[in-house]
Amino acid sequence: MIVLGLETSCDETGLALYDSEVGLRAQVLYSQIKLHAEYGGVVPELASRDHVRKLIPLMNQLLEESKIQKSEIDAIAYTRGPGLMGALMTGALFGRTLAFALNKPAIGVHHMEGHMLAPLLSETPPEFPFVALLVSGGHTQLMAAHGIGQYELLGESIDDAAGEAFDKVAKMMGLAYPGGPNVSKLALQGSATAFDFPRPMLHQGLDFSFSGLKTAVSIQLKKVAGQNREADIAASFQEALVDTLVKKSVKALKQTGLKRLVIAGGVSANSRLRERLEADLAKIKATVYYAEPALCTDNGAMIAFAGYQRLKAGQHDGLSVTTTPRWPMTELSNPEQG
Repeated sequence: MIVLGLETSCDETGLALYDSEVGLRAQVLYSQIKLHAEYGGVVPELASRDHVRKLIPLMNQLLEESKIQKSEIDAIAYTRGPGLMGALMTGALFGRTLAFALNKPAIGVHHMEGHMLAPLLSETPPEFPFVALLVSGGHTQLMAAHGIGQYELLGESIDDAAGEAFDKVAKMMGLAYPGGPNVSKLALQGSATAFDFPRPMLHQGLDFSFSGLKTAVSIQLKKVAGQNREADIAASFQEALVDTLVKKSVKALKQTGLKRLVIAGGVSANSRLRERLEADLAKIKATVYYAEPALCTDNGAMIAFAGYQRLKAGQHDGLSVTTTPRWPMTELSNPEQG
């Protein structure tokens, strides 16, 4: 089965072709970073319009690079949610219309399920069950994954997600959008122990809170204004956030008795987070898995693969186009049960 995956949940237009026989055939990705950079964050209306402009050219590029004809596509998977309503609608309408024209099945995919399953596309994929740490611009969650569609929420952020905290701290420091990579780059020049920033809710269950950490950074920036301490603040902030994510992940593994951790989402590309997870999980004889670098950020490959998992079980959507900007993963069904 060859599945076309379409990802348009936010500010990246991603298309990919997944072949159940040989794996990922090709993928293309267009980022809107330059478009939104001058505003310091994503402007939803601009994002939607840019998806409209890019979908057809990217589709043509994907078919050319993969040497696959549209008639060879067996099904289409598109991001149904969560995400920005307008951005989601562009991909959903494009995918549903193309499926109708080709007389092929289509299915709306959960964006975060796509992220969580992306590591299964690697050369050494994890086996179920595992704990998943989902860290992206809008989500920070710990899930127990027992199988496709069998997800148990262990903990989540009650305010800012990890990615949001990175972006907001970057904005406070005058760093360019997107904030996360730029804060991490600046952190390499500073000391992670220069400032003792709080680890909110560290000993309170498995939920997260990064709002207080963000406020602490804001206060410290004002205290050291003009002293060129930005690198130290970036490093200390990153260490506090990473420390919280790692310790909560270890706690989740101990609580569930599982020995595999999957980390997914844009923040999973953070090198300090990977370094700490590998070191701390080794102490409890657990293993961490993550997607290939090209599959950490939003992309069409993860949507195509997640869609395939459900399509092969006979699931597909009707002719109506549905988008779900807010969509808990625990509401997803187990495809094996129909």
